[in-house]
Amino acid sequence: MSGTTQSGAAGSPPEPPPASAASDEPAGTTPRPHRPTRRSLRWSWQIFAVTWLAYAGYYVVRQAFSVAKLGILDDPSVNGVLTEHALGVIDAVYLAAYAVGQFLWGTWADRFGPRVVVIGGMIGAVAAAVLLGVSSAVLVFGGAMVLMGLAQSTGWAALCKNVVAFFPLHERGRVLGLWCSSYAFGGLVAPPFLGWCAYSLFDDWRVAFFASAATLSVVLLLFVVFQRNRPEDVGLPPLAGESEPADAHTDGEQAPRPSTLTLYREALRDRMVLTLGLAYFLLKPARYALLLWGPVLVSRQLPDASHLEATLIPVAFGIAGLLAPPAVGWLSDRVFGARRMPPCVLALGVLVVMLALFSPLTATGSVPVMVAVLTVIGFAAYAADALIAGVAAVDFGSSSGAGTVTGLVNGCGSIGAILGGLLPGFLSGEALFHGFAAAALVACLVMLPHWNRMPRSE
Repeated sequence: MSGTTQSGAAGSPPEPPPASAASDEPAGTTPRPHRPTRRSLRWSWQIFAVTWLAYAGYYVVRQAFSVAKLGILDDPSVNGVLTEHALGVIDAVYLAAYAVGQFLWGTWADRFGPRVVVIGGMIGAVAAAVLLGVSSAVLVFGGAMVLMGLAQSTGWAALCKNVVAFFPLHERGRVLGLWCSSYAFGGLVAPPFLGWCAYSLFDDWRVAFFASAATLSVVLLLFVVFQRNRPEDVGLPPLAGESEPADAHTDGEQAPRPSTLTLYREALRDRMVLTLGLAYFLLKPARYALLLWGPVLVSRQLPDASHLEATLIPVAFGIAGLLAPPAVGWLSDRVFGARRMPPCVLALGVLVVMLALFSPLTATGSVPVMVAVLTVIGFAAYAADALIAGVAAVDFGSSSGAGTVTGLVNGCGSIGAILGGLLPGFLSGEALFHGFAAAALVACLVMLPHWNRMPRSE
């Protein structure tokens, strides 16, 4: 990560260091001291907070379509055109654009800095949400969802890059583990909030889009005011050892940076990377189906539930997703001695069973049973998701290619997520969940031979 090529705050020069900085950070030194100053700590946690809020804000807008589907399918003025099939295709279009964007915006964040990429993405997401609220034409919906997918995909790589610029290597595991709660939190609070706005306050599905756009607009304003790309932009020295890439020096000289093609070739030759990519592709459809179609899937199984109830019940899935990553991370470290595969395989096994039993268990029409089933599915799905995505970058990526490996694995998952958005519009509950169970079973079997696989040490 090079701290010398990114842009600073948009439209303004970097803040000069205050006079007091001279005593803490003597002139002529470039790395930040081992003992951080009060000012450096304040900026580190300010960046953590504003980027955490930013990614949670992305998820509020992302969930608006899921909430609006209930009203769309019950609205006679639009449901003749925006059928379940059409909504499934629109979701697939969105997810395809999202997958493409994941391979694009990380490079832009490296070239132009996270600030430009994220601000542009948030503006695009707000514009797309407004378009979705004002028009019900299929072509407009499809075009707006392409814009939404490209805009949403600006968040992950750019914001992760922003966070690690302010935290030293020895703190990043803890910091990023906590930071990753942003997307689970956003996915958790958005449906009940948007459902309340749309169906209780105004009784209009369009309000879900407008409320999400207004929320992200506030987050965008806070991001513009409080975010900076790197420590140098606020008069602080770069982190120790971070002014150049970790592998950039050979005998005191800067080694040439590997080309993108070289990094991709190296990653594709690694069997473990391919295994993780395949497993992530197979896992993502079930999680994204519940993320994007949760209220509709609940409404199908509980026909007596109101729109607001159908929106609130999937919150159980989100709560479990919030708790799963730290729990399964602790389990992999403390119980399995840093082996990630055993808890991942076990989580996939639980997921297979619960997906296969989803229809018969929820056919009772019981709300507590539905909540319990969604809780177990959410915990198992998010546990496996966190381990696969985390293992790809941290444990099995080389020091020079961790970003490439992460992009490959997450890109494979995003392609699988397209099926999660598409299939619920075409398949019934039983066929749909049996298909998801079969995919999770294959993922489990693919991972099983690596049960004792340990991370590479460098």
